[in-house]
Amino acid sequence: KISRDSDTVELVKPPKFNYGQKVISKKYVRNDGTFPGREVGDILVSKGDIGYVTSIGTFLQQFYIYGIDFYELGYRVGMRGKELDLVEETSTE
Repeated sequence: KISRDSDTVELVKPPKFNYGQKVISKKYVRNDGTFPGREVGDILVSKGDIGYVTSIGTFLQQFYIYGIDFYELGYRVGMRGKELDLVEETSTE
């Protein structure tokens, strides 16, 4: 069963994140069966993992789905904006 936030339509606003932005996962993400080569239920992303936005798509004509490249893990995972936070870059100058 797909859980829909029936009152939420993110697509009426611009995406929360842009291409190339550094983000951090706010939650654990498990394989729902759509990630090849891993068992259903395997943890793909842990809370605190860092990645970069590589694509922005939509789901159910309602939500943005962000393709996040978790470079240290070696793969990309689709995530909702509410599952991510922006990582602010600090200047070292």
